[in-house]
Amino acid sequence: MERRLLGRTGLSVPVIGMGTWKTFDVRDAEAEAICHEIAHEAVRAGANFFDSSPMYGEAERVLADAVRPMRDTVTVATKVWAETEAEGRRQIERALRWFGGRVDVYQVHNLVSTERHLSYLEDLHVRGQVRAIGVTHYTHAALAEIIRWMESGRVHCVQVPYNAADRAVEREVLPRAQQLGIGVIVMRPLGGGGLARRSPPVSELRRFEPFGVQTWAQVLLKWIASDARVHVVIPATSRPGRMTESAVAGDPPWFDEETRERISALASR
Repeated sequence: MERRLLGRTGLSVPVIGMGTWKTFDVRDAEAEAICHEIAHEAVRAGANFFDSSPMYGEAERVLADAVRPMRDTVTVATKVWAETEAEGRRQIERALRWFGGRVDVYQVHNLVSTERHLSYLEDLHVRGQVRAIGVTHYTHAALAEIIRWMESGRVHCVQVPYNAADRAVEREVLPRAQQLGIGVIVMRPLGGGGLARRSPPVSELRRFEPFGVQTWAQVLLKWIASDARVHVVIPATSRPGRMTESAVAGDPPWFDEETRERISALASR
């Protein structure tokens, strides 16, 4: 698994990590045990970067329970998602308790009340309880605001959607992030799962085997990781075995531009 520095944060992250949206929002012991198994599998595969949020129901708590025995070997990214400063502080203090007194990457989720939360996150950053501060959003309409926060000098990383069929961030976000030394975390790498379900014929997939990938999902993940401006891609899964498969996409060799264009055309059909 290739590792990259997350912008200028000093954090070394695997190019393939793991998200927890929907997949870790579980409430019974059997389902939680499966989530723990998946998290441990991800670490064994080298994908030891995990992203969550209080917006994801029980996911943040389930993730915390899963990584507690190996907290020193994983990078945890989570978010504050609150309209008020008071609720934001409650969320942040709860997450700090769950994750052993520190969160590696703390993000303002969907730019909700960003100004209200940044000052507190900056205090925690100075105290060493937060290593990097970020902002996130999933819509194209919010990309201009993402850039404004990048240029403010107050955030160290951003989380944005990017995949072979959604390349909006290539126009301004990725070039500006590279110029500023901002870390880039990629959400929705498989388009919410829809892209992975539209696999091209086997004859097409065979063209990509020299790059070390065999499944369409691996091709789609490697397509993103082949962009050196991206630091970590966070697919989510609820199935044991899938993170081992996904992690394969984090190994070189990387796709050249001609191959990336071919994949993008296939994904956009």
